[in-house]
Amino acid sequence: MPAQSMREIVRQPGSALLPRIANQEIGNTERFQSPTAADKQSSSAILAVTRARRTETRQDRSARLTSPGPFCSMNSHMESHRQSISEFRAVILMPLKDDWASAAELVRRIDRTLSGHPYAVDVLLVDDGSKEACNPADFHAGYSAVESIRLLRLRRNLGHQRAIAMGIVHTAETMKGDAVLIMDADGEDTAEGVLELLRAFSKDHGKAGAVFAERSRRTESFLFRAGYKIYKALHYMLTGVRVRVGNFSIIPFSYLDSLSVMSELWNHYAAAVFRSGLPFATTPIPRGYRIAGKSKMNYVSLVAHGMSAISVFGDVVGVRILMACAFGSVIAVLGMLAVAAIRIFTSKAVPGWATYTAGFLVLILMQLFTIAASFTFTMLSNRVILNFIPLRDYRLFVLESREVYPVD
Repeated sequence: MPAQSMREIVRQPGSALLPRIANQEIGNTERFQSPTAADKQSSSAILAVTRARRTETRQDRSARLTSPGPFCSMNSHMESHRQSISEFRAVILMPLKDDWASAAELVRRIDRTLSGHPYAVDVLLVDDGSKEACNPADFHAGYSAVESIRLLRLRRNLGHQRAIAMGIVHTAETMKGDAVLIMDADGEDTAEGVLELLRAFSKDHGKAGAVFAERSRRTESFLFRAGYKIYKALHYMLTGVRVRVGNFSIIPFSYLDSLSVMSELWNHYAAAVFRSGLPFATTPIPRGYRIAGKSKMNYVSLVAHGMSAISVFGDVVGVRILMACAFGSVIAVLGMLAVAAIRIFTSKAVPGWATYTAGFLVLILMQLFTIAASFTFTMLSNRVILNFIPLRDYRLFVLESREVYPVD
């Protein structure tokens, strides 16, 4: 093909010939004839068009790769799903008093148990007025599941239940996560039990609400178990609620807003959850053994603990006692009527027995009336008194909060 006709084709707009082919043909033709000024100008124009097309091709390819197409949306959705699975975070709340050795060993056991599972935990140690200071070096280890350990020191000893209340409010205000797991720091709540609670909670994404550990095996003495059965029967008679669980449990983070403003939380954590009406479930978990030291809980403390749980249902207890007093009063009145009828209409009465029996029934009736009146006034007065609100008042008892692990 002549060189001139080739140049005419290249100059035509919308020509289908590639610039590379055009350059090659031009070069082959120009071996036999010297280039003119028009030829040089045409070659420059061809090179400029080629560069422009290559630049447009790169830009179009980049735009297609970076545009949010359907496959990019699918990939981002899968990535977010993976992150949601691997980033389940729980705060483990441990109240303790001078049980630093047990707590440090328990944290290490929890980390070993949770390693390889999609759970990340932050530990909050609530120091309930310990005499011994915490040694942060005891909690330094190569953790894989435990990401941080924080110490919340209280100004004085408040007791186990109130220390839990302080930890719950502090967690609600300063920490983040998907759930809060409450457990003892002495080892009787085991690391394997922590894994069971996390699995039970996360299998339905916390839709069942809180999950409490129902003890399938206890390790206390016979005397303690006997007293505990008596307490369970008394608790059911007074409140209508069966005692099956303790503090070892996991609750969604969304529960913290409700529990933080419940005055019942100041007395007993588990009873406050039951009283709140929030949904919960139970799972059987055996009780473990203490890691180190001896328990500081005596029978006086146990009785006070049981009374605190019953006090959460104070209005229910008051109504039940009031109904029992009314029923007893009816029985006493019927007894006095029966004594009078026997005394008046029969001759079988022993001399003097009617007077003693009627007097005894009158005394019982008066005592029942006094008990009913006292509970009635107590219930009415409690309804107008603004009690302790953990969210409002907990700062009065907090001395400091600091990180134990990791160290900056």
